[in-house]
Amino acid sequence: MEPLTEKQQKVLKYIEGRLQENSPPSQREIAEHFGLAQNAVYQLIRYLKKKGYLIDVSSHRGLRLSKAYFDRKKQTEGIPIIGRVAAGEPILAEENIEGYADPKELFGQSKNTFILKVVGDSMVDEGIMDGDYVVVEPTQKIENGQIGVVLLDDEATVKKVYVQRGRIALKSANRAAGYKTRYVRRTDKDIRIIGKVTGCFRKL
Repeated sequence: MEPLTEKQQKVLKYIEGRLQENSPPSQREIAEHFGLAQNAVYQLIRYLKKKGYLIDVSSHRGLRLSKAYFDRKKQTEGIPIIGRVAAGEPILAEENIEGYADPKELFGQSKNTFILKVVGDSMVDEGIMDGDYVVVEPTQKIENGQIGVVLLDDEATVKKVYVQRGRIALKSANRAAGYKTRYVRRTDKDIRIIGKVTGCFRKL
């Protein structure tokens, strides 16, 4: 399905909410709700139909959500898998959602929990392998020695985190490889703890 503009998303969400209340909105009601001209609403709805999100049914106030949209929603329920995180040298953690995971299959999740894909082998002694997925609970506070996700400028990495005076130590967990602990001074670059790892899983 084609992506929507911000305005199209807002109109679709409003229509969806009204349909859930079993009260399909008219174009005039949509126009009044958003403070738009009725012609503008007509065009927005036309685009939503063209992009496959809405369909017409032969009845009064006949807007309905399409089957394709329902199917897409089913595929995007759950906790988002966002970008990648390095367990080695940090790599860019892009804000691209690669998929979704069923929260019933996970543990320790909170409302804003998300998932990052791990790249690298520096945390294997903690059971986090290259290609695994870590469940992350957003927080800026973390106890020393906990496994966390740290953002360095625009790059993210998963390590054991130790907050020390004036700096943060990022410690690997791979004795065989002999990775050295990385020390980052807060004044050297933009560093921020973005969450703690509450779980790990892999696709078989």
